[in-house]
Amino acid sequence: MNGKEREKVTAIELLAAAKEARKNAYAPYSGFFVGAALLAADGEVYGGCNVESVSFTPTCCAERTALCKAVSEGKREFSAIAVVGGGKDGKTGFCPPCGVCRQMLSEFCGRDFRVILSSGDGEGEEVKVFTLGELLPEAFGTEKPFGSEKKK
Repeated sequence: MNGKEREKVTAIELLAAAKEARKNAYAPYSGFFVGAALLAADGEVYGGCNVESVSFTPTCCAERTALCKAVSEGKREFSAIAVVGGGKDGKTGFCPPCGVCRQMLSEFCGRDFRVILSSGDGEGEEVKVFTLGELLPEAFGTEKPFGSEKKK
């Protein structure tokens, strides 16, 4: 299997893990359920889902849940994240990370970090892959964008 095929399999595996994580989302107020699967550099996958609060401000996105879970277990290097989201009816659509999640990811991930998105579930599903550099061209608070490139 060549590198491109491995990337495709990894994307499919990560999307499946994100869909599984989405099942645990707690979104009684927005009705928008999100799952994420974060791939650490060592191959371990960390799932996360959104967890809402009635006051909304303390709500945590799926991407940050997965990132904090991984970081709290000592991980500091990551290569990709898959994100899926949608309504109560189970239908999903492209759900890119919000600005706060992009900024948090930039703390640990380089410009080439892959963000994998899916348009749906099953037949006819379209997959888009972006780099974090494309989604967040200028990360806040670093000498050069994406501080993880200088942290090891």
